[in-house]
Amino acid sequence: MITKEQIDIFVAQAHRYGEARLMLCSSGNLSWRVGDKMLVSGTGSWLPVLTPEKVAVCDIISGQVENGVRPSMESVFHLGIFRNRPDVNVVLHFQSEYATVVACMKNKPLDFNVTLEVPYHVGEVAVLPYFRPGSPELAEAVIEAMQEHDAVLLSNHGQVVCGRDFDEVLERALFFEMACRIIVQSRMDYTVLSRKEVEDLRNSLGLARIP
Repeated sequence: MITKEQIDIFVAQAHRYGEARLMLCSSGNLSWRVGDKMLVSGTGSWLPVLTPEKVAVCDIISGQVENGVRPSMESVFHLGIFRNRPDVNVVLHFQSEYATVVACMKNKPLDFNVTLEVPYHVGEVAVLPYFRPGSPELAEAVIEAMQEHDAVLLSNHGQVVCGRDFDEVLERALFFEMACRIIVQSRMDYTVLSRKEVEDLRNSLGLARIP
């Protein structure tokens, strides 16, 4: 049973992401695993001013909506990530300013490790081609990419990050945006950490996954 307190927590976190300027108007969507249920922002809702009445409750296994609120059209990939990643409890789809500029570049970077925070907090970023928002093709591509990544760049669309909790997801999204800001403001004249440097960093911090 989803409680009013859990709905209120979810709404407060949506506002927090909005205050961090990670999306405009209805451009983003957010989900949270609570037991075997998923809370997800409703279709057309604005995360910065999300209200409890616009939060959908879905069964993770069946995908069935349980409170009559129509979920975001991207809820399919949110559900798929939760089904495939038991370590993930929060998924955020967003369109922050600089990361979206990078998503629209003709020649997109494949390596985002411009500072140590990227391999540490974000990890390797999967870059996907354009698929229509809400399409089965987009959902399938995101679900597949998220099996091995915690951050995905969607060409000409936006970004998706996932994590264990709301803090980790916010941190991941903000460092993703920071890396893209460096890339854009450098006018594509930037350096990245070498694979050896990334391996050394991860080994020193006891992190298993190496881009």
